[in-house]
Amino acid sequence: MLSRTASQLYWMSRYLERAENLVRMLDVTHSLSLLPQSRGAATELAAPLAVTGTLEAYQARHARLSAEQLFRFMGVELDNPASVVSCIRQARENAHAVRGQITAEMWEAINASWLEARELARHGVTDPSSFFDWVKERSHLFRGATYGTLQRNDAYWFIRLGTFVERADNTARLLDVKSQLIAPAVDTLAPVDVPSESAPDFYAWNALLRSLSAFEAYHAAYRDSLNGRRVTELLILRPDVPRSLRACCDEIRAILPQIEARIGAEDAGRGAKLRAGQLALRLEYGVVDEILDTGLHAWLTAFLEDSALLSLSIQRAYFEAH
Repeated sequence: MLSRTASQLYWMSRYLERAENLVRMLDVTHSLSLLPQSRGAATELAAPLAVTGTLEAYQARHARLSAEQLFRFMGVELDNPASVVSCIRQARENAHAVRGQITAEMWEAINASWLEARELARHGVTDPSSFFDWVKERSHLFRGATYGTLQRNDAYWFIRLGTFVERADNTARLLDVKSQLIAPAVDTLAPVDVPSESAPDFYAWNALLRSLSAFEAYHAAYRDSLNGRRVTELLILRPDVPRSLRACCDEIRAILPQIEARIGAEDAGRGAKLRAGQLALRLEYGVVDEILDTGLHAWLTAFLEDSALLSLSIQRAYFEAH
C-alpha cells in the first residue's frame, strides 16, 4: 500500500473519531453548564476551546463566552477547522481520496454524514443534545460498516489504528480537563454521594462517565457511589472499558504487528511498535495510587507527551516516503 493511501485511511478514521470525541466533550460541558450553582462555569465553557487550541480564534470572533456561541463555534462553524462539522468534512475528503480501498457501505455512511452535516452548518443547530447524539450515531454507523464489511487487510488495520490513537488522546484530554474542574473528589479520594455538599461533584463525575460511555461499566465494576479514585482507575487502567487508556493502548499494541506483517520489511514500524509496547505495559502494570501520588494532571500530561511521540513514530514509519 502507498504511504499516501495509508495516511489518508488513518486520518479519515482519526477525524471521524475526533468528531465523536469532540461532541462527547461538548456534551459534558453542556451538562455541567446546566447545573445550578455550577462552579467555575466560565472555565467549564472554555475547556473545549483550551483542549482544541481554539481559544484565541474564538476570542477573535466573539466578545464574550457563552454556551450558545461555544456550541455553534465548536459544533457547526465550517470556518473553524477544529469544529465537529469540519472534522466530518475532512474525514469525508480523505475517504473520497481512498474510495477504492473502502466498501460501498463505508463510503455511503461517511458521505451521507457529510451531506447532513453540511445542511446543519447552513441552518444551525437548535438542540445541542440531539446534535451530539446524531454525531455519535453516525460515527457508530461508520465503525459498524467498517467492522462488518471491510476485508482484514492493510486498509482495515490503518483505520483501526487511527481510531485508537485518536481515542486515547481524547480520553486523556477529557479526563485531564474535567478532573481539574471537579473538586475535591480527586484530591480527597472520598465518595461523592447525593444529597451532600459535593452534589455538583457527583453530577460532574456522572456526566464525565456518561460522555465516555462508561457509566454502566463503573457501576458494574464497583457497585457503589461515584468516587474520584475509582473513576480515575476505570478510565485509565481498566482493560475491559473500551474508552479507557489501557484498552486503547492494548489495541494499538496488537494492531501494529498486523500492519508490519503485511509491509514485509523486517524492521518496518519497529520504533512505533516499541513505543506502543512500552506505553501499554506501563498501563498494564500501573496502579491508581501511584498515578494519584504523581498527580493526575502531571501523569496525564506525561501520557499525552508519550502519545504524541507514538503518533510521530507511526507517521515516520508508515506515512513518509523512505
